[in-house]
Amino acid sequence: MKIENKNKISAAYFFLAPALLAIFIFFFLPVIAAFIISFTDFDIYALGNYSNTRFIWFSNYFDLFNDALFWTALKNTLYYVLAAGPISVAVSLGAAILLNSKLIKFKGIFRLVYFMPVVTTLVAVAIVWRFIYNPGFGLLNYALSFLGVNSIDWLGSPAWAMPSIIIMSVWKNFGYNMIIFIAGLQNIPEYLYEAADLEGANGWQQFKSITLPMLAPTTIFVGIITAIGFFQLFAEPYVMTEGGPLNSTLSVVQYMYQEGFRWWHMGYSASIAFILFFIIFIVTIAQLKLQKDTE
Repeated sequence: MKIENKNKISAAYFFLAPALLAIFIFFFLPVIAAFIISFTDFDIYALGNYSNTRFIWFSNYFDLFNDALFWTALKNTLYYVLAAGPISVAVSLGAAILLNSKLIKFKGIFRLVYFMPVVTTLVAVAIVWRFIYNPGFGLLNYALSFLGVNSIDWLGSPAWAMPSIIIMSVWKNFGYNMIIFIAGLQNIPEYLYEAADLEGANGWQQFKSITLPMLAPTTIFVGIITAIGFFQLFAEPYVMTEGGPLNSTLSVVQYMYQEGFRWWHMGYSASIAFILFFIIFIVTIAQLKLQKDTE
């Protein structure tokens, strides 16, 4: 029996080995290399001759904490996560409840329509929304003109640029979370709602006392994956505003990209990446602890 189990384990490792090897080569090795580079002054000159690389240890991290532009990018990213995250989760939950309702017909069509933006290329979506936000001929300003609202430079104003990106991001991403919420709603026993009906509970009372508590684990999970994704904000401001105006939409990932691939400060860029990883790690741990407390 022990020999048979040992053979099964050996067979499992044999079939897992190619995938594990690929993960090690293409994921773990680059991460380790990037972590080492973050302690160096690796730049464009080091690409030609590795002997030009010097270990400067924690200097990149110390410089980062004294970098005003990094703090601007971090502030913008936190603003985006704290604003877009809850809105995206709320819109996803609302859409899921509507599509899970017995009163809605053609649910499959609505789910397809709401999910289509998720699978659409982000760059293409951002370009389309640039035209929607255009102050001269954009559809949004045209619609608002019927309400007597003057033309707004949505992407050219520091006050409106980030909210504009948030609106586009919520529209683009809510369909994915909506599918997860629908799955969670379908796992809630129907007899709980039937018992609540017999007790005379209205729709709001049922939502507050049954739906929300039963969806708590799903909501925490959706919150975690949404926060992780939104902390990696890059393509939206890169395509729509290039981080402007006045760095009002500059994100941490975009700043990391600029330092690494525009100015070739690869060591400095790597240190930004690991600071962002640490922030995401702390936020994820906090959300997981919250999930454990709700169970």
